[in-house]
Amino acid sequence: MSGSWERELDEAARKLDGADTLAFGGVGLAGQILPVTEAYRTLEQGLREHPEAARKRIDRLLRRGSPAGRAYAATLLEAVDPAAGRDAWARLRGDDGEFTTFSGCLMGRTTLGEYAADRLAGAQSS
Repeated sequence: MSGSWERELDEAARKLDGADTLAFGGVGLAGQILPVTEAYRTLEQGLREHPEAARKRIDRLLRRGSPAGRAYAATLLEAVDPAAGRDAWARLRGDDGEFTTFSGCLMGRTTLGEYAADRLAGAQSS
């Protein structure tokens, strides 16, 4: 039986599948929360409340999503399964797909491979 939470997870995965921007918090001077950030948070909550269903969507996103979508998926995976997250980042290191990043007011551009390498470097120094 399909519940509203399943539709919410599906919608969140669809938004991240086409994401071209990576932002985990508010962006710009107004601190606006982007729709992709809300979608990320929906899947993050789904991992706590419906782990198997959310994990299936995250695994699919990791295989088929946009570069930003795969970065969101690897971040989510890393939070619940650090070893699987490291493996995902390692596989993504060679990807030259680009996306926009936001850290508060600062906007940047990177490739998925560069972002993955940074995540792996940060994990090794922890």
